[in-house]
Amino acid sequence: MATEIRVPTLGESVSEATVGTWFKKVGDVVKADEPLVELETDKVTVEVPAPASGVLSEIVAPNGETVGLGALLGQIAEGAAAGAAAPAAKAAEPVPAAAPAVAPAAAPAAAASSMPPAPAAAKMLAENNLSAEQVDGSGKRGQVLKGDVIAAVAKGISAPAAPAAPIQIQARAPSSEADAPREERVKMTRLRQTIAKRLKDAQNTAAMLTTYNEVDMKAVMDLRAKYKDIFEKKHGVKLGFMGFFTKAVTHALKELPAVNAEIDGTDIIYKNYCHIGMAVGTDKGLVVPVIRDADQMSIAQIEKELGRLAKAARDGSLSMADMQGGTFTITNGGVYGSLMSSPILNAPQSGILGMHKIQERPVAIGGQVVIRPMMYLALSYDHRIVDGKEAVTFLVRVKESLEDPERLVLDL
Repeated sequence: MATEIRVPTLGESVSEATVGTWFKKVGDVVKADEPLVELETDKVTVEVPAPASGVLSEIVAPNGETVGLGALLGQIAEGAAAGAAAPAAKAAEPVPAAAPAVAPAAAPAAAASSMPPAPAAAKMLAENNLSAEQVDGSGKRGQVLKGDVIAAVAKGISAPAAPAAPIQIQARAPSSEADAPREERVKMTRLRQTIAKRLKDAQNTAAMLTTYNEVDMKAVMDLRAKYKDIFEKKHGVKLGFMGFFTKAVTHALKELPAVNAEIDGTDIIYKNYCHIGMAVGTDKGLVVPVIRDADQMSIAQIEKELGRLAKAARDGSLSMADMQGGTFTITNGGVYGSLMSSPILNAPQSGILGMHKIQERPVAIGGQVVIRPMMYLALSYDHRIVDGKEAVTFLVRVKESLEDPERLVLDL
């Protein structure tokens, strides 16, 4: 008796995934709860464990195929005998007889019509005005997958041009003969495709504008240097800068709620809570885990939660709950050495704060030129909902809290 391997529930608002990597081959022995296959969703990567022990007898959904909730991924047969049965079954498949001379011309159409395109592929075909017959399917029985359509569009395949416009526009000009062998084409992961789409949608939808300021980090750095050892000993976590910035942001959001709101049609939704997203770079791309109710946390609690989320992001173990519900985002390009940047909104949020590298610079204080550790801050905001006065005031409030951190303790 075979045990089916199916796509599990992937989280709220996630209805499909892409098969990333199978960790086992047909005929391999598997143990119950052992990771079998990796699924890539729009937000996180999910490992599907083996539902039972046995032998992987069939892989129904190969790498790169788009699958929906509950879709069949493969099957596990009982006992070691199944391992020998699977290859035997493959060997027993009849070998197609030699086709007539006219068969090669008809083969593409037959292969294309054997299975309808995957749902995600069908949607993309319609968006690009293509038919399944124009795309070579790599799925089971020649099924056209979403990746096949992406590859076809990248190659410049398009719908037949109208007589009045015979010129077809290619997505990318072909490389020269000298450059082509030195190039490598790698399919974008589902996460990277989602990042690209969301960032471009944010640019196309929001009236995005960025305002800048700078903050003298001396007070925070002195406070951190004075208490970091005691802080770590008591709370079991290092005292960084993100705790101070998160508290400063939540204080400013309470005063300027428009920066913490979002647009829904013709309505503005004001959030009476602060779920702060923290942009984290990983090997697979940018993810934004969320510190929920950060306005109700102490600096120590924020640092602990941030440490947990950052580790989960690097390990690829973030849950859907960790990624949802953010009302405002902080991104720290300073860890990579960035001195100045204009961050892109994390839609549908109306604000994102960019932190940058702390650099000693000469500044005028009390009529004298002194050297201070300075950081540029950048607030990108949606001008449809946030006025310039509110944006500038928000950034000034963050600056004031950081330059006088006692304000954070006294809630001023």
